[in-house]
Amino acid sequence: MAKKVIVIGAGFAGLSAATSLADKGFDVTVLEKNDQAGGRARVFRQNGFTFDMGPSWYWMPDVFETYFGRFGKKPSDYYKLVRLDPSYNVIFGPGDAVSLPAGLDKLQAVFEAMEPGASRRLLDFLKQAAYKYDVGINQFVWKPSRRVTEFMSLKLLQDAMRLDVFQSFASHIRKYFSNERLLQLMEFPILFLGATPQNTPALYSLMNYAEISMGTWYPMGGMHEIVKAMVKLAEEKGVKIVLNHPVKQIGVTNGIANKVETYQGTFEADVVVAGADYQHVDSKLLAPEYRNYDDRYWNSRVLAPSSLLFYLGVRKRVPRLQHHNLFFDEDFGQHAIEIYEKPQWPTKPLFYVSAPSKTDPTVAPAGMENLFILIPVAPDLNDPEETREHYYNLVMDRLEAYVGENVRNHVIFKRSYAHSNFIADYHAFRGNAYGLANTLRQTAILKPGLKNKRVNNLFYTGQLTVPGPGVPPSLISGLVVADEVKKEFG
Repeated sequence: MAKKVIVIGAGFAGLSAATSLADKGFDVTVLEKNDQAGGRARVFRQNGFTFDMGPSWYWMPDVFETYFGRFGKKPSDYYKLVRLDPSYNVIFGPGDAVSLPAGLDKLQAVFEAMEPGASRRLLDFLKQAAYKYDVGINQFVWKPSRRVTEFMSLKLLQDAMRLDVFQSFASHIRKYFSNERLLQLMEFPILFLGATPQNTPALYSLMNYAEISMGTWYPMGGMHEIVKAMVKLAEEKGVKIVLNHPVKQIGVTNGIANKVETYQGTFEADVVVAGADYQHVDSKLLAPEYRNYDDRYWNSRVLAPSSLLFYLGVRKRVPRLQHHNLFFDEDFGQHAIEIYEKPQWPTKPLFYVSAPSKTDPTVAPAGMENLFILIPVAPDLNDPEETREHYYNLVMDRLEAYVGENVRNHVIFKRSYAHSNFIADYHAFRGNAYGLANTLRQTAILKPGLKNKRVNNLFYTGQLTVPGPGVPPSLISGLVVADEVKKEFG
């Protein structure tokens, strides 16, 4: 009889682990707290609008190809991808914006116009970043990071030195460019890694390579189409997904997890894979003697930002916006300090606007616009309605100044989402949105381990463990954990 695996959480990592385990012959059940799969990539519909609730960037298409390829499938079996051109739009102020084109030749021309010689240096930068991407994404992130010896081969040690893990991204990028706007363009992906460019290893120039060389894409219908594809594939493999089943306890006897208790019933298990928030599972679902880490450990972790989000349905088209828009019209340094060094609600935050209706007519009624606004903010803040409204008006003032028209008077649907929602919906530790920051001291074996040290058959997957936050890393995390389960219990 096939061994029973209970996966807690139907986010990207949980679905990835469940599908891989079912493919390996396990009897897999996924228990999901909410009324739909997807975790932070859930979707909701209102007034004819379709809103992706979380991830909106489709980068690293090769990782999705690898994921579906594991099961003899490809993304195009489930959804249609289009490459965005321009990749995104950066706004420095009213009447002052730079659109980043999709083709490298056109992008070089933009760089050269901003800084003489920058087009050639961009090629040099990308050549080194390509090496980092190859080693980082194709080798390092697939390590379960359970033992130092995984990284002790001479080849990997040599690679590690070439990956610039001990140099900051900020100092690395300044070897190539000096124009302040170019630096902001190149440092923008670091915003989503959870630390300032000064505190992020230069390894992560691989993010620039992914964006520039591999492109920014969009699955028609929205990012939730990826979730629908993963659910369909999981069910094709025999995975049972049980919704509206929040877990209240993992039962452990003599160091073995043998059952998972929900508020609706109990599920027996031979192996448990926790894809829900790691800290919540560790501190709330296990008896104290079985916890992997104590409160002091968790409180010492450096978290990536949380977010204040607005979902807007606008009863007209909004000019000048592209699909992805980054408002860099205020001081990034001050905003970064108010996220990472002196956590507080920001004075003049940078923000991001996604307008998927520019690409996809299905996500908004005809002649209308679907807007998703994200403000990166420090985790662990109180987020009352009056605070949310203050920031709504602050960013709308700047958005309207850029587009040259009133937008607020045409908003027919508005919903906000912040720390307290992340906690209520996902048990997110301190209301985080992106997991742990990718600092040097929280990389690879220094992340929370993927296996419990006191419960022999309890594993963890997702953005708080290896390899880290983001959709592609979460897919990889699920596959890596499934391989580890197979080694020990297959």
